[in-house]
Amino acid sequence: MAAQLKTNGIILQTRVMEEEDRLITVLTENEGVITAYGKGARRFKTKMASATEALSYSELVLFRNKDQYILDGASTLHIFFGLRSDILKLALGCYFGQLTVDLAPRGGPAGEYIRLLLNTLSFLENGKRPAQQLKPLYELRLLSMSGYMPDLVGCRRCGCFEAPAMLFDPLEGNLLCGGCAGEDPSAAKALPIPASVLAAMRHIVFSEMDRLFSFQLPAPDLECLLKTVETYLLMRTEQKYTSLDYYKSLL
Repeated sequence: MAAQLKTNGIILQTRVMEEEDRLITVLTENEGVITAYGKGARRFKTKMASATEALSYSELVLFRNKDQYILDGASTLHIFFGLRSDILKLALGCYFGQLTVDLAPRGGPAGEYIRLLLNTLSFLENGKRPAQQLKPLYELRLLSMSGYMPDLVGCRRCGCFEAPAMLFDPLEGNLLCGGCAGEDPSAAKALPIPASVLAAMRHIVFSEMDRLFSFQLPAPDLECLLKTVETYLLMRTEQKYTSLDYYKSLL
């Protein structure tokens, strides 16, 4: 028997179904990632039209029958106009949406995932943090929340927390110090990372949400962070993200 539920959610992806209908993928507070059919959701000048656009944060009324969801109503809580007016920001936001579809939970509460995505999109919209910082931050924190947390405590061989040279192995998701790297055959694939980048990665993984966005890095170190985290993400998920390719084509 169908049950009605109300929940807030972020529209991650949309797909046109018939002339006025949409199939939406949503990150919801109560149900995690779900897919819902919205009949008439694309109808011009209706509340549901704007509330079911990609990256809208909306209040949703749904009917659930087993694992199927039908959208019965939607109203907008926040639209992120600042993303829609900037193609580069919109492309990065859509990439965050695709990552979330793959990594966020299904069938259970996802309040912390919503908080992470809302905060990230807000900083992206208002420009208070550079995209070069937000991209690896969102990737690494989402990976860590989803069961792919790297081991950043110390060198995997000797356990040292800091050394003059440190390397990150993106395949294993752990660290090697420069002294142990010469004795480890897999060190050839590890990425050298300066102390400031390692500190930023530890901050992203371990900090409370209230402090997550508080770190800063100079441009060269941000580039290193970008490369290191993206390499780790692609190796761990073994996925190809078309939205990432599109975003990078705009740079």
